[in-house]
Amino acid sequence: MRKELIAGLALILTSCSVGPDYQKPILYTDDNLRQSIGLKENSTQKIDKYWYKQFNDSIINKLVELALYKSPDVSIAIQRLREARSNWRISRVNSLPIFNASGSYDYTKPSQAIGYTLSPDYYQTGLDASWELDIWGKNRRQTENALALAEAAAASLENVQISLTAEVITNYVMLRTTQEQIRIAQQNLKLQEDIFATIAAKRKFGLTDEVSYKQAEYTVENTRSKIPELRKQAEIYANSLAILIGELPNKINNLLNPRRKNIIRCRFDYDIQRLYDFPIVVIRNRPDVRIAEKQLHAENALVGASIAALYPNINISGFIGWQAPEVSGLVDRNSYGYSYKPAISLPIFHWGQLQNQIEQQKAVTLAAFFTYQKAVLNAAAEVKNSIIGLQEEYEKNKSAYKAAQAQKIAAELMLEKYKNGLVEFSDVMITQQQRLAAQEQLINSNGQIYLDIIAFYKSIGGGYS
Repeated sequence: MRKELIAGLALILTSCSVGPDYQKPILYTDDNLRQSIGLKENSTQKIDKYWYKQFNDSIINKLVELALYKSPDVSIAIQRLREARSNWRISRVNSLPIFNASGSYDYTKPSQAIGYTLSPDYYQTGLDASWELDIWGKNRRQTENALALAEAAAASLENVQISLTAEVITNYVMLRTTQEQIRIAQQNLKLQEDIFATIAAKRKFGLTDEVSYKQAEYTVENTRSKIPELRKQAEIYANSLAILIGELPNKINNLLNPRRKNIIRCRFDYDIQRLYDFPIVVIRNRPDVRIAEKQLHAENALVGASIAALYPNINISGFIGWQAPEVSGLVDRNSYGYSYKPAISLPIFHWGQLQNQIEQQKAVTLAAFFTYQKAVLNAAAEVKNSIIGLQEEYEKNKSAYKAAQAQKIAAELMLEKYKNGLVEFSDVMITQQQRLAAQEQLINSNGQIYLDIIAFYKSIGGGYS
């Protein structure tokens, strides 16, 4: 009966965990978040993890697939997740008894004052055991901390995958935008060279002055000077893409050939209403927000571990095995023996160290709380900014398209007037430069629409939540 009582008491004691239990903070209600962004109520739309496939570009699909499979960043995040999970598995067995097989030889020359307490020359083999009773939950709080950090590492992996996907597509869009700018610049350069050749022929026969000749030359060389810089930018974007998918520069140039279909050439039409149709929970479940929340949980658990250090610590150790003066004697039943050693320690005076450790951990936990709050606010702001950015870019794109069309016609008419001697060449030069600028603005806007769509899906967790 006494044994059962002791066992029951031990069970009750080991079920106690001091310190605050973690509760996920709800800083802002769903209605607050939904209203601040302007979302539809009761949306059940699911965010597809493969949202980028709506662009209908097989190269994008291939690049993302390669990046998620081969990128060093993903490999690093995977290994850190494995490390965190192993640390959790190690931590969760700290409250269990530990057994070690042992074998030893011992020779003792005691002082004459105490004489022999045991044979001075003997062999020993058996099992050693030790068990730290986790009465106040210190080990359980540390295991709770390790589990929360493992969950944060899992969210970090998702965060890397989202960021990598967005970065790959962003660099691809910037590359295609630059390649289209090169094509337009070369197209305009050819037209301007034809005009320059015409003016040079007129100048030869005295039909135009030196000013018009130099203005035409300036227009040609000014356009030509833009092309090397654009080619440099295109090379930078291509090399960035190679690195993102774990390849050396120039290894994927066959995928990025400018002669392939360029998605930037035409505007991508996206249903704006879809921007407001997703459940608000995706903001709380964004990987970066979950990382902050799990880190808060981890720090809160360490508050309990710090408090537990103030309480008595009970440890039981023991031995069971055989001891004999000769190796052959270890198999004798008379050599059997055992020992046990319960011990208790209680911190008495540590100069305020333990109390200050508790206060320190509380401060760390409070800082983690504000970090979580900041993560939620940033998430809501990023969603709102991406929605507004895409809406406004579509408005800008409409005007940019009209401007490019109008300037194209104006440039053609002005050139015709010049050929008929109705205007000066300076007017032709101005309209040609404005035509190139309008085309560049339209192409940049086409590319920006893709970038804003990328920013939107990244802001809502990229489908991983």
